[in-house]
Amino acid sequence: MAENQDRTNTGEETNIQASRREKAKTGFYYSFLTLVLLFCLIQIGFGAILNISKTISYRAKISTLTKIRDNAENQNQELKEDIKLFSSTSSLEGIARNNLKMAGEDEVLVLINNTQAQNQNNKKKNKKHKKK
Repeated sequence: MAENQDRTNTGEETNIQASRREKAKTGFYYSFLTLVLLFCLIQIGFGAILNISKTISYRAKISTLTKIRDNAENQNQELKEDIKLFSSTSSLEGIARNNLKMAGEDEVLVLINNTQAQNQNNKKKNKKHKKK
């Protein structure tokens, strides 16, 4: 009987040890799966933060490029209007007369030099400033 009791005790002990081993294995598996899950959550969070920051930077770039495009279109429109103005014959004649000192076929060009009168006025102003 004592032997049966010892055998039952050793049998129970082996069962207890086996159940402890199984619990240890399942505990290890749960710990491992928990770590994998945490790693996945960290990766997802990091990816989400990167995507949000890229979205914000891309939207800022889009708005600046839109402003630049609008400004370029406005400047292009103004230049087209200037081309239309300068390509007409009356404006070309005006530019030739005023800037290039040219005259038409039946016209006589008279140039008046105002530099002497301006020099005298400047000298009078300088004398007044010196007396004060």
